[in-house]
Amino acid sequence: MIAFIIIVVLALLIVLMTVKVVPQQTAYVVERLGKFHAVLQPGINFIIPFFDRTAYKHSLKEKAIDIPEQICITRDNVQVRVDGVLFLQVIDPQRASYGIGDYIFGVTQLAQTTMRSEMGKIDLDKTFEERTTVNQAVVHAIDEAAIGWGVKMLRYEIKNITPPQSVLHAMEKQMQAERERRALILQSDGEKMAAVNVAEGQKQKVVLESEALKTRQINEAEGQAAAIMSVADATAESIRVVAAAIQEKGGMDAVQLKVAEQMVQQFGNLAKSTNTMILPANFGDMASMIAAAMSVVKQQK
Repeated sequence: MIAFIIIVVLALLIVLMTVKVVPQQTAYVVERLGKFHAVLQPGINFIIPFFDRTAYKHSLKEKAIDIPEQICITRDNVQVRVDGVLFLQVIDPQRASYGIGDYIFGVTQLAQTTMRSEMGKIDLDKTFEERTTVNQAVVHAIDEAAIGWGVKMLRYEIKNITPPQSVLHAMEKQMQAERERRALILQSDGEKMAAVNVAEGQKQKVVLESEALKTRQINEAEGQAAAIMSVADATAESIRVVAAAIQEKGGMDAVQLKVAEQMVQQFGNLAKSTNTMILPANFGDMASMIAAAMSVVKQQK
């Protein structure tokens, strides 16, 4: 019984050593007699006990590696502290096992050295603007160096860029001065626009007033012209009526009577306005004077 139990236990051990269950997104590197043999894919795999062994186990998932903070010197000789995070993925388990001793340590060191090199190419003021460029440069540099490592650099992101406190104070003062400058520019632009609007309003006011005055003068002139025309028309009409009346029977007698009334009235007005009055020699002969006046009227006719 003891021998049977031992045989059963050995058989189970051999079965367990023969069957390898590989989880999803995982790769096992198998060596046979110390030499690379195969990469076991997810699922059930079979190996030869005592000849094959699982030398390396790699996760094929994307990994996030924290890049420690380091001091970098910018092109304008300012020390800044920079840290980041690197995302990579194992795409060739065989190269990841035999291409480098520790690919995580390798990409970490390469990321730090590349970061120092890239930060030395730009000024401090550009470090925050050139984040994307620096990230792409780091990924490109690691990709070129890690061709034989069996890993793929997916992306790199800078987490923090920390300048010295003195530089931070200077940057704050610079930003404050820039804000004040922008505020003054905005204020001056506002005052300029207000002055332009006021001037434009005054201009429009003067134009409208001049147009109103012009319209008023035109209307008044037209009104005066219309009044003059009405008076002229009325005068002409009255003259035509008088002329027509004179042409009728007894018209000349009426004219003589009107002339006599006008003469008497005018002499009366002259007597009221002055104490001295010169009279014609034949003033007593009113008939002759009226006849003389009528001769003037007839000549005018």
